[in-house]
Amino acid sequence: MKPDVLIVEDEQDIRMMIAGILEDEGYTVRQSATSEQALDAIRARMPALLVLDVWLEGSSMDGIELLDFVKKDHPTLPVIVISGHGTVETAVSAIRKGAFDYIVKPFKAEKLLVTVTRALENARLRRENEDLKGRTTAANELIGSSSFISQLRSKIARIAPTNSRVLIQGPSGTGKELIARQLHLLSDRSDGPFTAVNAASMVPQRVETELFGTESDNGASVKSGLLEKAHNGTLYIDEVADMPLETQGKLLRLLIEQRFQRIGGSDNVQVDIRVITSTSRDLEKEAAMGRFREDLFHRLNVMPLETPPLSERREDIPELVEYFINRLSASTGLPARKIGEDAMAALQAHDWPGNVRQLRNNVERLLILATGDPAKPITLDTLPPEVSVMKNAPDNDGGERMISMSLRDARERFERDYLQAQIERFGGNISKTAAFVGMERSALHRKLKSLGVNAAKRGDDLES
Repeated sequence: MKPDVLIVEDEQDIRMMIAGILEDEGYTVRQSATSEQALDAIRARMPALLVLDVWLEGSSMDGIELLDFVKKDHPTLPVIVISGHGTVETAVSAIRKGAFDYIVKPFKAEKLLVTVTRALENARLRRENEDLKGRTTAANELIGSSSFISQLRSKIARIAPTNSRVLIQGPSGTGKELIARQLHLLSDRSDGPFTAVNAASMVPQRVETELFGTESDNGASVKSGLLEKAHNGTLYIDEVADMPLETQGKLLRLLIEQRFQRIGGSDNVQVDIRVITSTSRDLEKEAAMGRFREDLFHRLNVMPLETPPLSERREDIPELVEYFINRLSASTGLPARKIGEDAMAALQAHDWPGNVRQLRNNVERLLILATGDPAKPITLDTLPPEVSVMKNAPDNDGGERMISMSLRDARERFERDYLQAQIERFGGNISKTAAFVGMERSALHRKLKSLGVNAAKRGDDLES
């Protein structure tokens, strides 16, 4: 999807020529003959690039004055200045005031296209750089080979190119923003901006300002909101259930009409954006209780996606741990450590209420606090206390209960707890559990049945 370019040129022939060159390359082009028309066009919708002539006859401002005026409110807007009477002084003045480049007329089509491409690429890289500064070092791809993750990858691949709205539901820390980014990167909008906002982290009075932007003094001062910045791209709203009801109504109008009004403004701003939302709450229940608009829920829930808690895909934990170790080691300079089998078993058996985010934080803590020879693996006794004790470990109830049992009862209890912990560790996969504990699959089935252990914890038994 090609960006939106605004051409400001007083000579109609030249303006039409530039427009034709850019339109032939697939760009969306708008044209203005005066500084007044240019400001109106910018207020109507922020362009991705401004091509600006220095001499604008019949305008209240020339090109350099307009450049200076626009840059005050929109410092990141890339501007290419063109002139038929180029001088070194004019070029230097334009660059100092924030222009990306300066082209002298007459120019070849190739020169214009190369400069436009460079300006837009530079703007894209700046956006990505700012985006990366605000992001954590969490995984930027879906890690794991469990059936849950494999199915999720398949759904993302099918949904991404459709441009449909997506509602991602799942517990906190399961990677909902990561999924939203994957949907954007695999879509036709991947060259456009990915704009993310967390509704829960904003003061309710600021939500509309952040989303819709502001306008004052009859349009003389305009501050673009996230919706405008996401034009030709994707807007991701995390924890959408925390959005005020009044704002929900305005978001509904945007989804229907793809236009909105800035706060304090009266003119409609037309945009083309894909909206992806996520929540850790049950939106259907929230709507039934009157805390979320039912009509908005149905508009957002065109393509639902569920993110499973980490406790339901424990078999992915070794891959996640290895990924986090390598990534953190590269970013911090800490030596990469191996995780011993006993420590990995404990990590897989832990419930991880904070999900993947909590796992990553614990891996970082392990790397920072690890001592001794880096070549030696991290063992169970070096894990944090809340992780090192497995939920179903035999000594969880203390030695008192064990000491009061007969040898037969104690052995049976140990086997039951041990096998239950291993089954949970391998996500209900009996074949993998049997291989690890050193039993034939059929023998393990008989043992589980005799101990009263429920092996089909997830319903599908995952025994492929």
